[in-house]
Amino acid sequence: MKWIVGLGNPGTQYAKTRHNVGFMALDELAARNGISCNQNKCKSVIGEGMIGGVKTVLIKPMTFMNLSGEAVRAYMEYYKVSLEDLIVVYDDLDTEIGKIRLRYQGSAGGHNGIKSIIQHTGTQSFNRLRMGISRPEPGYAIVDYVLSTFPKKDGEKLKSMILDTCDALEFSLQHTFEQTMAKFNG
Repeated sequence: MKWIVGLGNPGTQYAKTRHNVGFMALDELAARNGISCNQNKCKSVIGEGMIGGVKTVLIKPMTFMNLSGEAVRAYMEYYKVSLEDLIVVYDDLDTEIGKIRLRYQGSAGGHNGIKSIIQHTGTQSFNRLRMGISRPEPGYAIVDYVLSTFPKKDGEKLKSMILDTCDALEFSLQHTFEQTMAKFNG
């Protein structure tokens, strides 16, 4: 069984914000594969189903971004799942809008959701898919930027990035993470 955690903030006021691209990707992946994310478990909204013949659980933590690790830890402990079967999907300021980057370990890089997961799992070694949101203009506060919506001019790049993310996640279920990185990191 594989588990994919998309990071974001709960609530309609955050639904279309840059910080919620992880939720957006999981929503698209669920729709593509006929999975309903409607179970409330482990401080998360969860959907379970088959993707390419692999049992997969889609998890959207409802803890708010900065406490994402609480939901990941709760799921790990309750279901006795391995971190090797996890992929975390989240927004990244250091990746250009429309681009994705995959890594299997590293620091939080200033991302509070990842910082929380590292803190609650005790390791920096877990698979990640970073979705680019680019950096704001100088003088624009990071917190205001990540909690704002994408401008219309970025609509096509956002849509394409979500589709690329889903393609990479589906590919990763059938291949090693190294093969997935080689294919999708370009």
